[in-house]
Amino acid sequence: MITGAWICLFAPLAGTVLITLAGTRIPRAAAAWISTVSVFVAFTGAIWSFFGLRAESDRSGYLSTAWTWLQSGSFKVGLSVLVDPLSTMMMLIVAGVGGLIVLYSIGYMDGDDEERRYFAYMSLFVFSMLLLVEGGNLLLLLAGWGLVGLSSYLLIGFWHERPSAVAAAKKAFVMNAIGDATMALSLFVIIFHANSLEFGQAFDLAPHLSKTAIDLVALGLLGGAVAKSAQIPLHTWLPDAMEGPTPVSALIHAATMVTAGVYLIARTHPIFEAAPTVQLVAAGLGALTLLVAGLIALVQTDIKRVIAYSTMSQIGYMFVGVGVGAYANGMFHLMTHAFFKALLFLAAGVLIHALSGEQDIRKMRGIGKLMPWTRWAFLAGALALVGVPPFAGFFSKDSIIAAALHDHWYGVILALAGLAGAFLTGLYTFRLYFIVFGPVSDTDSVSDTDVHLHHGKEGPLTMLVPVGVLTVLAVIGGWIQFSPFWHPLTNWLEPVARTLAAAEPTNAQEAIASVAAVLLGLAGIGVAYAIYGRAEVSVPRMPALQRALEHKLYFDEAYDALFYKPAAALATSLRRDFEEPVVLATGPDLAEGALEVGEGTSRLQTGLLRTYVFFLGAGMAVVALVFLIVK
Repeated sequence: MITGAWICLFAPLAGTVLITLAGTRIPRAAAAWISTVSVFVAFTGAIWSFFGLRAESDRSGYLSTAWTWLQSGSFKVGLSVLVDPLSTMMMLIVAGVGGLIVLYSIGYMDGDDEERRYFAYMSLFVFSMLLLVEGGNLLLLLAGWGLVGLSSYLLIGFWHERPSAVAAAKKAFVMNAIGDATMALSLFVIIFHANSLEFGQAFDLAPHLSKTAIDLVALGLLGGAVAKSAQIPLHTWLPDAMEGPTPVSALIHAATMVTAGVYLIARTHPIFEAAPTVQLVAAGLGALTLLVAGLIALVQTDIKRVIAYSTMSQIGYMFVGVGVGAYANGMFHLMTHAFFKALLFLAAGVLIHALSGEQDIRKMRGIGKLMPWTRWAFLAGALALVGVPPFAGFFSKDSIIAAALHDHWYGVILALAGLAGAFLTGLYTFRLYFIVFGPVSDTDSVSDTDVHLHHGKEGPLTMLVPVGVLTVLAVIGGWIQFSPFWHPLTNWLEPVARTLAAAEPTNAQEAIASVAAVLLGLAGIGVAYAIYGRAEVSVPRMPALQRALEHKLYFDEAYDALFYKPAAALATSLRRDFEEPVVLATGPDLAEGALEVGEGTSRLQTGLLRTYVFFLGAGMAVVALVFLIVK
């Protein structure tokens, strides 16, 4: 069990190191397969750990420390891995789905001049996320947290010759750094009170802290979670992150990065339970994000941005789940979301690859007749995203709505937001589907001559096999748990993340949530079909609303006005009023003065012994005189 965890952690890092050291001495294809194999070795280690833990009677967790990594007085931090139900679940998701995405990259990135660098970064990304979820203490979790941000920066800006990609990478890094800072500050508070960053000691301390202290710690952790998972108000980096290669988008949205915030809240739930107001804020931010992201997705024309906003929305559901204390439900949706979101991105990547980089959905209409296999795979992912039974999203998303429905009056508000989100999900998802794959006509923009069919196929096997596996998972992956009839995942996570009593819905609430969510999702599909499929209904013109949604509700403009422009104006003013007249103008004068002093001093260096003896005697006389006066 422990050996499997260490293998899972270090196998992708070994792949990164090997590719980096080998450099151009190995073929690009070799680098691709080294990266892919390293991640699947990690998946093997995750399976080993899972079954090893499953065989144990006590599943509360096992800590393995390789050595003491950091020590200052009585404060110690070990390089440790934690094997418990929550970490093994995340290990399987990260390494399993991540392995499929890296395999897919072999076909997608074939021929890229920087292919070796790309695969080194991909293995580093997987290692960083595994360090985050396996880390045996809060400091290792923070280290993985920072490395995930670094990896995303490297991969979002991978095509660094594009100014838009570089800008998107910097934006993602800066927005995440805000969350990293709040999280680090919360750890300082824990160190001050507990002199430790071990999970157990931090969690035991939480109920004994003052309300102010525990609220500060929880808010700091929530800031990190909100930034990493792209929830309002630190969400603006995620749509721009689509500048990276499509497999990178899939990895960020399905297996790594944006799921980290949900994991963090589930892992540190004793702290949030000791600060119930902050936990409620997390749920409220999730509800707000799932609605805002769903509305913005309705007007997007870039296929990857539509899917990106759906990620923000679905992560919002997960925040609602863990925010009301239904940790298993939130983590269950994290798992099913990894399946169908990776599928949607990779299927979209097949289309983009075939169309030589085209991402505008208005220029894709008609491609379904040329790529039927991809169309069916995308449809499976879309139905799972909407939550239509028996696809995966139905089992996980509806259970979150039911849990919120049970949680007092504010839970009803959260549940209503979730139901409204279900309608929006059906509408924006099938708006995308019907525009790209809808009924064909003579005026469709894509023809046989526009599509690079890869020698008669929709793509190489390295791309199609992962899409096929994810299609199966999107169809049947949700059957692992069907509340209230069977719930093995809830039982598995119970030793480390027990669902709060306030988030355990009745059978009637489960039924109401499921029926309402499915009907609203189908209604959204129906409206999308009427507008974008058959074109029987025209959308009322609301230019002000459409303009606001196209500008993403002006969040970017607001941040520019509040932060960027004042900072730029201050920097410009300091340069004009201080740096140029003071620093730059006085610099030459200071230099000339120093030269003159040096020249004057050099005249004293005559080389004559009597001169040096004279000054030595004069100096001794001055020192003696000073002592006589002081005395």
